[in-house]
Amino acid sequence: MPCLLVLALFLWGGNRKILRIACTSSIVKSAKHTRRHGHITAESVTAPLGCIHAAFIFVMTMYTQLYNRLSFGWNTVKIDMSAARRDPLPVTPFGLAAFAATLFALGLALGTTIAVGMLFFIQMKIILRNKTSIESWIEEKAKDRIQYYQLDEVFVFPYDMGSRWKNLKQVFTWSGVPEGDGLAWPVREGCHPYSFTIEQLKQKADKRIRSVRYRVIEDYSGACCPLNKGIKTFFTSPCTEEPRIRLQKGEFILATRGLRYWLYGDKILDDAFVEGVSRIRGWFPRNCVEKCPCDAETDQAPEGEKKNR
Repeated sequence: MPCLLVLALFLWGGNRKILRIACTSSIVKSAKHTRRHGHITAESVTAPLGCIHAAFIFVMTMYTQLYNRLSFGWNTVKIDMSAARRDPLPVTPFGLAAFAATLFALGLALGTTIAVGMLFFIQMKIILRNKTSIESWIEEKAKDRIQYYQLDEVFVFPYDMGSRWKNLKQVFTWSGVPEGDGLAWPVREGCHPYSFTIEQLKQKADKRIRSVRYRVIEDYSGACCPLNKGIKTFFTSPCTEEPRIRLQKGEFILATRGLRYWLYGDKILDDAFVEGVSRIRGWFPRNCVEKCPCDAETDQAPEGEKKNR
């Protein structure tokens, strides 16, 4: 029973912090943007180890208590949870309620081991690459942009030092404090602190150029999973926190990305629209719009760049 209390306190206290970090790790810079990244990684190692130890105690406790209560007949096996067959009786009573609580705690220990263990591997991947999932996505878009326009340039991620050992040493230091002051961080040779920002600005400009104009041909209420737009549209609704936008027939949309049955874009607003609203963007069903036949924006390319059609 004391093990149950220890596990409950751990899950309520320390592990809650780890789960909060896991939910926000995708929007926080890797080793460069937190001064406690090494401590978080160490906690994600010790937590599964502690839960594995607790699970071993729970399993052995249940095995011992059940073994002392088993009685075998010719064709039956009975379990008497009221008392053990050994003498003297155990100091800590172990009844049906204690067995259920131990089994529940065993499930918590195994679940925490799996969840926090996965978090450890994710954190180590981020540390060794010095790159978060969002940064990886931006890097992939940079490669697609260079390939799409057939440019004679190579994008180098500035915060990857070129060696996993060097990336690891930025986080795990003798002082326990990662390199960097929260505002400036070491960059790879040949890069500068604004290399990543410049690439993002290029992607924003390219996004505007490659946008496609659509005209709304069917009203859309802005529902997350519309039932009246088709079964496939209903079941393929994007699993994202990004909003849906309400559409009215005759409006125009600039779509920047999309899925098979959904599109994402900005609504083209008139001057007479509601004051204070600069942009209205979000997801909408593809079958509610049609591509404008004359879209001059999609036929233009930035100066000095070739478009591979």
